[in-house]
Amino acid sequence: MELATRPSALSDSALLCGYPPIQDYALIGDCRTAALVSRHGSIDWLCLPKFDSPSCFNRLLDWERGGYCSLTPAGPFTTQRWYQGESPILVTEFHAERGRVRLTDLMPVVSEEDRAARLWPARHVLRRVECLDGVVDLDVTLKLRPDDGRVTPRFEARRHVGYCADLGSRVFLVATEMPLFLQNGALAGRLRLSKGERLVLWLAYAEEAPSVYPCPALADVAIDDTLRYWTGWARQCRYAGPQRERVVRSAMTLKLLSYAPSGAIVAAPTTSLPERVGGGLNWDYRYCWLRDASMSARVFFRLGFHAEAAAFMQWLTHATTLTYPRLQVMYDVHGETSLPESTVDRLDGYRRSRPVRTGNAASSQFQLDVYGELLDGVAAYVDAGHRLDRGTQRWIVRMADLVAEQWTQPDHGIWEVRGERRHYVHSKVWCWIALDRAEQLVRRMGIRASTGAWAQAREAISRVVLKTGYSTTRRSFVQVLGGSRLDAAALTFSPGGFIDGKDPRMTSTIAAVQRILAKGPLVYRYIMGKDAGPQEGAFLPCSFWMAEALATAGRRDDALALIDQAEETANDVGLYAEERRPDDGAAMGNYPLALTHVAHLSARLRLAGC
Repeated sequence: MELATRPSALSDSALLCGYPPIQDYALIGDCRTAALVSRHGSIDWLCLPKFDSPSCFNRLLDWERGGYCSLTPAGPFTTQRWYQGESPILVTEFHAERGRVRLTDLMPVVSEEDRAARLWPARHVLRRVECLDGVVDLDVTLKLRPDDGRVTPRFEARRHVGYCADLGSRVFLVATEMPLFLQNGALAGRLRLSKGERLVLWLAYAEEAPSVYPCPALADVAIDDTLRYWTGWARQCRYAGPQRERVVRSAMTLKLLSYAPSGAIVAAPTTSLPERVGGGLNWDYRYCWLRDASMSARVFFRLGFHAEAAAFMQWLTHATTLTYPRLQVMYDVHGETSLPESTVDRLDGYRRSRPVRTGNAASSQFQLDVYGELLDGVAAYVDAGHRLDRGTQRWIVRMADLVAEQWTQPDHGIWEVRGERRHYVHSKVWCWIALDRAEQLVRRMGIRASTGAWAQAREAISRVVLKTGYSTTRRSFVQVLGGSRLDAAALTFSPGGFIDGKDPRMTSTIAAVQRILAKGPLVYRYIMGKDAGPQEGAFLPCSFWMAEALATAGRRDDALALIDQAEETANDVGLYAEERRPDDGAAMGNYPLALTHVAHLSARLRLAGC
């Protein structure tokens, strides 16, 4: 390795391209937080110490001023990348003019015992670069901008160890053999690597003493330990159907979006990636939606990952006691209910899509379908062989009582429309499912409950939905009672058990959604505005919901063909976004989205008979 030279600017090669497409990012994580790494070798998003903490790498939301960490060839190059085996260890190969280098990125998984024994800091990002052929010049930049860009830390060199930025209550440590320069609040340099040479850049974060630098000499050990952990985890997957590699990758993405200390599962690791570039539909998804997480728990149980599913169920009973018997739409990873929404004006937004938001006002919305998703998850918990304690049994009874009392009320619906409440058909159907699952649980577990009101409410819901929630003119279930607008959420009605998949009302709904809301394998949630075309991308979970609905309708071949096409909307490392634009395939919305991966897994499991 030749000594670093001072770069002429802090920009790397990727900067010339502006914001990368959302689908260009890969995910690394440690089940406490996660980072997004671009094809150019730049970590452009990371929140520390947990998913919903303020960001310290935030170039994803402000390309010019945001923080990042890049290791990129100085000249022209091409890229190949993949995950190492069945793990989230990202491997990126850069093919430059004079040689080839391999970059390995991960967040090491450290057990609580090892953390205590080795005195390792709370969070790590490990980057190892090695030259495979020839000679390659690398531009290295580490620009931290903690607190969502509010702070410019001052790095100090620590001889023979690396660099330190002490912010008082927390410290960022950079352990590396790379000789870097302190320049304009960042570390930067240009290195020359020859074949066989390798270097490590190991970023660590700590809030409690002692703050111990990780040792670059132990990088290989950390990589091997992390690979061993994830390989062992993936081995638990009992899915044996087609596309097992894709299934394991989706399951691993859900695992990465789980918060290990509590069991909560966040909807996505990002905030404010827009549903439409330049628009204001930019929301913070770094929280645990009960609906999405309950779906995740169900597929975890079906795949054989019982520990993750059970951990969520335990978190669920803890978190909901704070609002019992009312369910909040979402909670933070520790079960806190206060998620005030505010804007971060100092960040420009992805491709200038403002505002950047933290917190989510939808947390205070009234959404009735959540009760159905939650009780369906509890039923899956029991199906997996778990018992319910008396407290949980009473909790189930009270939830069902509440649904029987409140199903007639309007709500904000699954799509969290901001404004007045309406009588959403999807919400009514999932109230029916809530009561159905509660009755099943009472019978199976011998729970003492008066279920007469539940049965009456369930029958009333069925009558109302089939009479005014289905339009004979549109020949489809519709979005609101007595309305005419289609809603792809109706695709969940037959998989949820409300109606037989072969019922003419369900098959005609499938046909109507295909005709009006679908473009090839992509499906819009609904048409926005009277006679208006869609104003956002196609919602990717809907494609997998369609495949599952086709399967329940007995159209297995069509379902298989659709799921094969829908899987192609993943990026090159198997990650799904929230939305895709049908015209150019661009990913939109927060990324990667847990709900898309859940819908993918649920469809694959149904088609495999699991």
